[in-house]
Amino acid sequence: MRLRLYENYRFVLYAPFYAAHEMGAYAAEGLAVELLPSPGAGLAERALLDGAVEVLWAGPMRVMKHHDDNPGSALVCFAEVVCRDPFSIVGQYPNPDFWLADLARMRFASVSEVPTPWLCLQDDLRRAGVDPATLDRSGGGTMAENAAALSAGALDAVQLFQPFAETLIASGAGHVWYAAADRGPTAYTTLVTRRPLLQSRRDELQRMTRAMARTLAWIGATAGADIARALGSFFPAVPADIFAAAIDRYRALRLFAADPVMRREGFDRLQAAMRSGGALDRTIPFEQCVDNALAEQALADIAARR
Repeated sequence: MRLRLYENYRFVLYAPFYAAHEMGAYAAEGLAVELLPSPGAGLAERALLDGAVEVLWAGPMRVMKHHDDNPGSALVCFAEVVCRDPFSIVGQYPNPDFWLADLARMRFASVSEVPTPWLCLQDDLRRAGVDPATLDRSGGGTMAENAAALSAGALDAVQLFQPFAETLIASGAGHVWYAAADRGPTAYTTLVTRRPLLQSRRDELQRMTRAMARTLAWIGATAGADIARALGSFFPAVPADIFAAAIDRYRALRLFAADPVMRREGFDRLQAAMRSGGALDRTIPFEQCVDNALAEQALADIAARR
């Protein structure tokens, strides 16, 4: 049995997807999963719908947006992997009394590479009573450039994920002021397929979902140093100690889902951010974008085998 899976970016926060390969979770289910490079946001969704692959991993934001632009879209999320926001605000100095409203008085740079981090943060700001338009915000630099600017004193605070945040922390040039994961569940990354395949390729997708459920359990029970050793070949440019610290920080923040069932709470929080940021024109029902049947069956199958 074989499935083709698009890899959308190679980020530390996607550790469970690589772990499923490295620990043999797919092979244990009698499934071969071919990891292929994604053609990019927008193009990957089109290629999935055209049958180039059976599965991709992506933010539920992309699925909601596709449904918004294409009523009746066949895209569907079926296994959640990252259930909280992986980004942090990192500042130049220790700031235990930081409030989001403080950003209105600072030189701040947000993430430019992908849209979800700023969409979620601008919603946090609105909820804190801050108009995002009032920030002295730079939105054009890469995370690497913004991290360097923070170290050089050209910025007061930056929005980053791992390993950029951990590298600054280890050097003493950066301090976490705000971890977005602390806001609570926010649906962030999921396996996505096209709805007809939930029936025509159900057996393979069920095996994939069981493999991911076992992988998430392994991630939750395994120290960052062991995860870094297992997955180091996927991230040769990231020092092992930084990788391990980043994973441990993410685990402490409960970033990785405990199981692949997507909760409505996290979906709704992401959708609220998209609506407040103008990324959606209408509310998209949870049931149009998410099918938890495979994830729920995976948990039942695993429990029955114990």
